[in-house]
Amino acid sequence: MSSTELPSRTMGVVAYAAGDLRVEAIALAPPGPSDTVVEIAYGGICGSDLHYWTHGAAGESILKAPMLLGHEVAGTVVQQAADGSGPGAGTRVAVHPATPGGDSPRYPADRPNLSPGCTYLGSAAQFPHTQGAFTRSAVIPSRMLRPLPDGVSLRTAAVAEPASVAWHAVSRAGDVAGKTALVIGCGPIGALVVSVLRRAGAATITAVDIHDYPLAIARELGATTTTKADDTDTIAAVDADIVIECSGNRFGLESAIRGATRGGRVVLLGLLPTGLQPAPLSLVITRELEVVGSFRFNDEIDAVLDALADGSLVVEPVISHEFPVRDALAAFAVAKDAAASAKVLLAF
Repeated sequence: MSSTELPSRTMGVVAYAAGDLRVEAIALAPPGPSDTVVEIAYGGICGSDLHYWTHGAAGESILKAPMLLGHEVAGTVVQQAADGSGPGAGTRVAVHPATPGGDSPRYPADRPNLSPGCTYLGSAAQFPHTQGAFTRSAVIPSRMLRPLPDGVSLRTAAVAEPASVAWHAVSRAGDVAGKTALVIGCGPIGALVVSVLRRAGAATITAVDIHDYPLAIARELGATTTTKADDTDTIAAVDADIVIECSGNRFGLESAIRGATRGGRVVLLGLLPTGLQPAPLSLVITRELEVVGSFRFNDEIDAVLDALADGSLVVEPVISHEFPVRDALAAFAVAKDAAASAKVLLAF
């Protein structure tokens, strides 16, 4: 498709305010010299997308204007960047949605995910907002694109971004081979953490959630034991070397600390609400626990795509539903129900 054949308008999923989500025709932004035009095939609905729909904000990122959602996407290049950068037309690609930026406050140069001015596709953290990619035709910087290895489908590639978040969290846990692991919260990210832990050689993986459905998915992805979140005695008895907290609430945080063995490591991945959180920190001291944070990812998406290609990383069971983009409102409603869904995809 040449530049003269590009559509002037394209179908997109736009959040206007809390409770106001629309599927509508939007103008296709003119590509800059290093921008590629991608025909999006699939997009995964993320928790942040749901927050913009239900609350008009995701954490401190507050909608101030209509914003195109979506950052978990895969598609096919229809027009290469004018400067020749990035993959050529016909290349199937996944998308790394981050743009690191800013240098104050300071951050480690080798960890650009921590850069203070980092933007993300479909994020209201900055204003003007960073528009997303839930649209049939998307203008995306060529540096964000990752060609898909042979054997990785576009549908599977739509899960590469959240799988990279999971991969980064497991890397923050250190060497997990032969270790006892505990995963608190088995939504899509937690379920993918289970799969990454299995690939990394964890000896046992106990998965915890309040609902039966996500626990069933966790078992498919490699959990050796599953436990309901209210069975706090059983969780505390896991005595895990590695704990990855994916629920993002204070009860999960407490379970993560109580379930860790002496000298163990707790990775906090689920985004806790802003402000103070109660936690049994005395146990962190007396057990000499290592508590570390995990935020997004850097280049792990490249390793994820390789692992998807060689079959060592399994992600398909986390895809629970698929909707055509015209039914995005129904798709978002299903994705909001954690008891009955996991990763919900939009097909463009």
